[in-house]
Amino acid sequence: MASNSILPTLVTSILCLFMLFSSFIGSSHSFLDFPPHNTFTVSSLTYPDTQLQPFQLRYFRVELPPWFSSLSISLNSDVDLDTTKARKLPKRVLPIICFREGSPPLPDASNTSIIDSGLAPLTNVSIEGIQGHQNLELCYPMQQYIEVKLTNEQIPPGVWYFGLFNGIGSSRTQSKMIVRGSSYTFTANVTVEGCSPSTMFGQYCNQTVEPLLCSLSDCRNLAENVLEAILYNQTVESLVACSASKTSCLGDGETKMYYLDVESVAEELIISATDVRLNLTQSDNSSNVGGISLMGFARLGSIPSAALHDYSSNLNMGPLVIHFPKVGRWYISIAPLNLSKELGSVLINNTRVCYSMESYVLQCPNGKTGPNCTWNRYVLQAIVRRGSSPFESYFMPIKEQHFEEPNFAVEPLLSNTSNHGQQNYAWTYFVLDVPRGAAGGNIHFQLSASKTMDYEVYARFGGLPSLDNWDYCYKNQTSNSGGSTFLSLYNSSNVNIDFHILYASEGTWAFGLRHTVNRSVAEDQTIMSVVLERCPNRCSSHGKCEYAFDASGATTYSFCSCDRNHGGFDCSVEIVNHRGHVQQSIALIASNAAAIFPAFWALRQRALAEWVLFTSSGISSGLYHACDVGTWCPLSFNVLQFLDFWLSFMAVVSTFVYLATIDEVHKRAIHTVVAILTALMAITKATRSSNIAIVLAIGTLGLLVGWLIELSTKYRSFSLPVGISLNMLRRWESIKAWGHNLLKTLYRRYRWGFMMAGFTALAMAAISWNLETTETYWIWHSIWHLTIYMSSFFFLCSKARISDGENSSVVLNGEIQRGSNVNYELARQDSSPRNVQ
Repeated sequence: MASNSILPTLVTSILCLFMLFSSFIGSSHSFLDFPPHNTFTVSSLTYPDTQLQPFQLRYFRVELPPWFSSLSISLNSDVDLDTTKARKLPKRVLPIICFREGSPPLPDASNTSIIDSGLAPLTNVSIEGIQGHQNLELCYPMQQYIEVKLTNEQIPPGVWYFGLFNGIGSSRTQSKMIVRGSSYTFTANVTVEGCSPSTMFGQYCNQTVEPLLCSLSDCRNLAENVLEAILYNQTVESLVACSASKTSCLGDGETKMYYLDVESVAEELIISATDVRLNLTQSDNSSNVGGISLMGFARLGSIPSAALHDYSSNLNMGPLVIHFPKVGRWYISIAPLNLSKELGSVLINNTRVCYSMESYVLQCPNGKTGPNCTWNRYVLQAIVRRGSSPFESYFMPIKEQHFEEPNFAVEPLLSNTSNHGQQNYAWTYFVLDVPRGAAGGNIHFQLSASKTMDYEVYARFGGLPSLDNWDYCYKNQTSNSGGSTFLSLYNSSNVNIDFHILYASEGTWAFGLRHTVNRSVAEDQTIMSVVLERCPNRCSSHGKCEYAFDASGATTYSFCSCDRNHGGFDCSVEIVNHRGHVQQSIALIASNAAAIFPAFWALRQRALAEWVLFTSSGISSGLYHACDVGTWCPLSFNVLQFLDFWLSFMAVVSTFVYLATIDEVHKRAIHTVVAILTALMAITKATRSSNIAIVLAIGTLGLLVGWLIELSTKYRSFSLPVGISLNMLRRWESIKAWGHNLLKTLYRRYRWGFMMAGFTALAMAAISWNLETTETYWIWHSIWHLTIYMSSFFFLCSKARISDGENSSVVLNGEIQRGSNVNYELARQDSSPRNVQ
């Protein structure tokens, strides 16, 4: 990583965000309600109740204009999480909220602890050499109520994203048959306030910021100290000179704010204060001007201060020179430093330092940059791929005319002049633009050489990279920023550089090649490719690339839907190895062989409808799990899933209906109704746990309906007594006798040993269902297959066969009446098929 003593803009912004958010998270009344000044509502968005299932996410995009004053975010959810125990929770069950500037956050790719950033206090954090784009993401555990307010003094304008995640980690993108875990519902309100006068700034728009008026100029009329700063660069084509409208005077402790816009890639931004003087009445004190520290602080996007800035310099000693400034609005703060101490005894009350403010933006001719504008700079043109996902394209130099392949030769484009001959190295730059709304894509950079690679690659957002200022770099296999959160290396070697910048921010990106000069074009052959694509590394050939929109619909983001054996943001993490895959496949597929037992019994009893259901259920479940584990998919996954759940539901309910002795006409009617209900359940939310209770309830209802049909068919002569008997004792005896006879009938109707075995197997199936997790799913679901089919087998076996002339005892007119032909026989006493009911 590059070493740089200057604090980058984005790092300081994130540190402010971190400190402020740590203070406000979970607090509902933590802001001082000062009345706003000169503010108006730029945008106010309310997101209604949204539910996040386990492993789901939701992105929100917020645009902050340069004149914004504050950003307020309010979140309400039903998350019940103790933050003191959040460290102990696995990532896959932890609900979090993440922030990132420029593009959607991606905590799955983070190599740091997301918990520590939200819970640990800010301690001695080394900021030297940390590059901005590598540390733009902060994550915090979700709370029931979160309110945060960030001002333009704490975060820069631009596009910000925050994302809600219901569990993260490698298993988040792994395909799952059944997802276990808690879901939560949230509502969000996002409000952006702005300053109505463009010259005002601050949270309440009560600070005056003076714009620096700019115009094209040349080097002939520059002040002497500025001319010395650019003397080495004699081939400047355009020089944008910016100055304040009038001379300013500041007293001890006073500050003056300015801003200017760098609208395109530039070589230098020079900030200077000219004609520095004191406004003392005694002329003999003018010799003390040289000892005054007139400090200038510069910051991209936000107001700088002595404690928080990107660049600083004593402007009384020389100009502040910023090499390769980033595109955007720069703010400049001017303040005399320790004026009382510097002037000592000569200080009087009205002593002030006066100066004239000037700045210059130096730009080389088109296609040139660097010292004396001798290095080459190319603008890469985006070429959209036909029939591809939104914004998917590759980049080529505008001068190139052949676009059949998304690559081009590097050697003919290289710079051949070193830095004043001091080094044998030169730089060649390539600049491209990621369009608006494409922040959810990935920049894929490739460099392939015919022999050992001697290039160094540097990438930077918003400006040209250098040895001291970059976001990502690749020098060799051991020296690179591959450990960065948002940079993934693939297949890099001595002859190949291959990496992805994940979720690249929309805007200007610059890639710099550092190489030796006077290279032989004939001997060297290096091919370069820059592509804006959806999923990194094409999901490592272990998943399917999909894309979706954020809550506002303004940004598309891509994501990998991995197979059963892999996970991670690019499906590169092997969750299940080959041996485990074989074990899981055998367990999940072979366990459906238990369907043979109820199917065989149904066939033996000539219950053809039940035989078809159990046979079809076992086969469809085996095919579904074969497809689920990646073995074989004879049909689409959704079709197999529907068949599996629907036929399983039907088989369970059919078992209950079979226990009632009714004819085929009524049984077909009940099966038709059940088929409609279970099909609706299987096509909507097949995997929800509540379906088990619903199916059991439907089955129980079917059994009760079967019993009622049976009673109404056999005992149509049943009638109520004409008179109401006043002999309560006799009525009570009749009721007792009727109940005794009913229990005796039920006892003889079913084999209770098989019935108890069926209930035991059903209880084991329910337990195994509840014990299923992402890691142990294949074990408990295989047990669930065995127990659910065996419970159906035991229930089918529990039904005893009865002779055709059987009539049950009923209570008629208060008396126990018995049919003339009450003859119960168990199945083992009569195996004739004609007696099956």
